Amino acid sequence: MQPAADDPATAAALTAYRGGALRWVAGGAVAAVVAVLVGVAAAGVAEDTGRRVPVLGLAVVALLLIAPTAVAIGIGSLLRARRWAEALTRTHWRPGVLRAAGPAVLSFEYGGPDAAEAVRLELETTTLWRARMVQGLDGAAIRALPVGGGEWVFTADGLGTLVGAREPRRRR
Repeated sequence: MQPAADDPATAAALTAYRGGALRWVAGGAVAAVVAVLVGVAAAGVAEDTGRRVPVLGLAVVALLLIAPTAVAIGIGSLLRARRWAEALTRTHWRPGVLRAAGPAVLSFEYGGPDAAEAVRLELETTTLWRARMVQGLDGAAIRALPVGGGEWVFTADGLGTLVGAREPRRRR
């Protein structure tokens, strides 16, 4: 079997995922630059007129809090995409069916009707749109593969992106 990375749809989905990660990094960088520029402009206006501009200080603080968070999310996604790319080059997709009872209760059933195996999974994402997208895949045919450390990546025909999931951690 060919590695999953050789599939053109998989390569496109990985590229789309990386693009989203780069948008997070770029958005955080832009937020930091805008915060500095607005802060300098507000200080200049206050110095020239002697009056404070309402809400600008709060906007600067908000942007300075959002910027590193967005950059961290983007860098984390880029690192995840790198791990996924390595796994996609060394193994092939396992076709199966996704069962979704909620974002924290997923099951990937693979192996065929005679020897079906099931893996319990939880989504790694916290975004509402992605969780709803995955819940819409309940009962759908998907392709998944283990990345390592209990992490899985999966996609479906027409989905256009990759989705990360993790096996639930055992409670002690």
